[in-house]
Amino acid sequence: MDQTPENETPTPQTDAPPKKTDDSSSGLIQKIQSLGQTNVPQMEGSSIHCLTIVGQIEGHMQLPPNNKATKYEHLIPQLVAIEQNHKIEGLLVILNTVGGDVEAGLAISEMIASLSKPSVSLVLGGGHSIGVPIAVSADYSFIAPTATMTIHPVRLTGLVIGVPQTFEYLDKMQDRVISFVTSHSKITEERFKELMFSKGNLTRDIGTNVIGTDAVNDGLINEVGGVGQALNKLNELIEQNKKNDNNGIKQ
Repeated sequence: MDQTPENETPTPQTDAPPKKTDDSSSGLIQKIQSLGQTNVPQMEGSSIHCLTIVGQIEGHMQLPPNNKATKYEHLIPQLVAIEQNHKIEGLLVILNTVGGDVEAGLAISEMIASLSKPSVSLVLGGGHSIGVPIAVSADYSFIAPTATMTIHPVRLTGLVIGVPQTFEYLDKMQDRVISFVTSHSKITEERFKELMFSKGNLTRDIGTNVIGTDAVNDGLINEVGGVGQALNKLNELIEQNKKNDNNGIKQ
């Protein structure tokens, strides 16, 4: 009769292998909950980066959590990465914003305008207030036929110190906006100021609501169009940029 040595322990009986969790089904449920659909189109192999600017452009003060906002500290690193990434050949900027912080909007506008890669902007729904400089900062701009752009003077909210220096600061900030818009679009300074200080167009305010074709006729936006036209123009600019690089000409 065989005996098991004391220093040896009998091998335990192994149970059935544990069931693997179904990661695919959980991922599918997450897609349905967050996006309302099962399959999301992927931009695999695309050389175009799409940058969306929606809601209110948040500046140095944090907005309430119920506000839909675009934070400039999120956009600036993206723009730096777009400039450095060799796989990205063009930038498409989608705008549907009510405006927001002037300095944050101008910072984003200056970064888009200074990119060495081709860029196209598309105003969908609205590109109001400080969204106007962002829209014209791209190399070429489009606006949907039903989209609007509100042009009005710069204003302050909250506590205002009633001294002449405050009004001079506002005037200089306004000149910065006017200078940027007129230098990056075909609109004249006189026409832009006329739209900015127009009376009777906005309720209890001065300014103008410019719609689709009117923005093009005034020279503010290059062309009326949608996503298809914007992408076609961007691909055209990318090809032109490649030809210039091959010929030794850099923009």
